[in-house]
Amino acid sequence: MLRDHTLAVLGAGNIGSALVGGLLRGGDLPADQIRATRRGEAAREALRQRFPGVHVSDDNRGAVSGASIVIISVKPQNVAALMEEIRPHVAPGTLVLSTLAGVPTGALSRALGQELPVVRAMPNTPALVDEGATALAAGEWADESHVATAQAVFEAVGIVEVVTENLMDAVTGLSGSGPAYVFMLIEGLTDAGVKQGLPRPTSSRLAVQTVLGAARLAQETGEHPAILRDQVTTPGGTTIAAVAELEKHGLRTMMIDAVQIATERSRQLSDLDG
Repeated sequence: MLRDHTLAVLGAGNIGSALVGGLLRGGDLPADQIRATRRGEAAREALRQRFPGVHVSDDNRGAVSGASIVIISVKPQNVAALMEEIRPHVAPGTLVLSTLAGVPTGALSRALGQELPVVRAMPNTPALVDEGATALAAGEWADESHVATAQAVFEAVGIVEVVTENLMDAVTGLSGSGPAYVFMLIEGLTDAGVKQGLPRPTSSRLAVQTVLGAARLAQETGEHPAILRDQVTTPGGTTIAAVAELEKHGLRTMMIDAVQIATERSRQLSDLDG
């Protein structure tokens, strides 16, 4: 599906470079059909070393010229200037994929001055190890074929869900910010093991594998998390004592509130219309 495309990744930082790497590993695109831009010379040189054959530069205008897919993955504060820079050079019909939190597809189309097919994406950092969770939302001028192409790009680094655009802020609060919540859980479990006398490296390995294994079990069995929890919760045992303590301190409520706060913050982010 992708082999006839030329891809430009504007702002090939963590997520952008993860996409490049995933596409190359999967054989979805040859290196000479991928262009990547970064502002710093050291960052560009690192990309050249990591992805031989990919055209790496700081020339955003040159990168989008003739590209059939453009991924916008720059920092939010740089978006407005980037749109001004590339607007005259984006060809009609170019598929624009955006990983910008809080920026609607319509704002991007208006900033680029064309009725372009825009698909908004919210990936997360596990894409760096091909375990990402990405949600996609199609803009007004993106049809099913554009969404399918976007899916092919992001499936190179994990799973993809397609949602309506009004749900993208919720996605940002859940899976976009979600890795931070999980890392805090791992850190807390590790510290808890250390408090009980475990060496920190041992406690860390056990905590990480416990989270990884539990997630894999939920994924592969498809069982409701409550059922899986009950399977390790025996009457009067250690697990139910710990679960009761977590419930007493409102773990579930804290998670719900955290996702709500992150969702609201995503809604507050200024769009390109100022």
